[in-house]
Amino acid sequence: MLDVPLWLYPIAFLAVLGPLVFVHEYGHYIVGRWCGVKADTFSIGFGRKILGWTDKRGTEWKIGWLPLGGYVQFAGDRDAVSQPDANWQALPSAEKSHTFPAQPVWKRALIVVAGPATNFLFAILILAGFAWIGGQAVTPPVVGGVEAGSSAATAGLRAGDRIVSINGREIEVFGDLRMAVEHRPGERLEVRVAHDGQDRLVELTPRLVREKDPFGKEYTRAIVGIAPPPPQVQSVPLWEAPLVGINQTWQIIRQTGEVLSQFVTGRRSIKDMNGPVKIAEFSGKAATMGLATLIGFVALISINLGFINLLPLPMLDGGHLAFYAYEAIRRRPAPAEAQEWAFRFGFLAIVTLMLVVTFNDLGSIGVWDRIARLIG
Repeated sequence: MLDVPLWLYPIAFLAVLGPLVFVHEYGHYIVGRWCGVKADTFSIGFGRKILGWTDKRGTEWKIGWLPLGGYVQFAGDRDAVSQPDANWQALPSAEKSHTFPAQPVWKRALIVVAGPATNFLFAILILAGFAWIGGQAVTPPVVGGVEAGSSAATAGLRAGDRIVSINGREIEVFGDLRMAVEHRPGERLEVRVAHDGQDRLVELTPRLVREKDPFGKEYTRAIVGIAPPPPQVQSVPLWEAPLVGINQTWQIIRQTGEVLSQFVTGRRSIKDMNGPVKIAEFSGKAATMGLATLIGFVALISINLGFINLLPLPMLDGGHLAFYAYEAIRRRPAPAEAQEWAFRFGFLAIVTLMLVVTFNDLGSIGVWDRIARLIG
């Protein structure tokens, strides 16, 4: 069992989140520059400035004391979430042309989408590097063995069966099987199986199992009771590595979307949501398992950061894109009052969500149990 020193958690958390926030915001910043928009502030973290400088273009680069995000404030913005300044139209023409609100809607949308897109590109680069250096797992989705009493055994699966698809999702390698199953406990899955040239449909219902990670902490995942065949790894040429990175990134995005839909539809409890405390915990654990594991975790968080920012919630990039879509279709911006109320709702929703996930995180590490014992 591995031990993680307490001091490593905040350091690893900053090592993971800091570069990802920079990558995200730099995407906004650099595309804004390409579009001729002046950036007033580039901030990593929120709150009071603890370090900063101003470059020759007049952009203030700073680090805030609260390292839970960042922002780029462009000329013409009232605040860090790109609400227009009421006075931007009164600026001289030369200055006005370099403000964010003065740009056509397609440029504003391009600048906004550049943040999440850069997170995805960063993850693709990492995963492509892993594929080029270490190869790609190509273990076929063939049943190597069946656990007695499992849903796979009940359905009549046997060694040599090939899993073709699950709920219409094509299974190309054995790793796809795990990604399609482990977040679906109790759901009835329609599985297409091939054997000796013949296909058949079977139904499997994954069950939850409790396992321990290398640190001795329990976690749960869903299984159907299928063991893999002997692992196979294939070398990947440099030109093909980005395609592998793109495919792996898409698989993670797809799984993230499926898990999110489970939260929305009530099939998964909100208690399963993780927040910054759990990210810090996972970061510390990943750091003790080696640089490669930590970098892989960075890629995963980068994908999730990009995905979450594309959700159509005001305050997030996806919320801005939703308003720009309205503007593009109706040929005029949404009413200022409607935008103001939407951003207030978005702020309240995000703060509420952060409180919920932080409450869950503290419970998962035993804080509430300790408090209850002290009170009792």
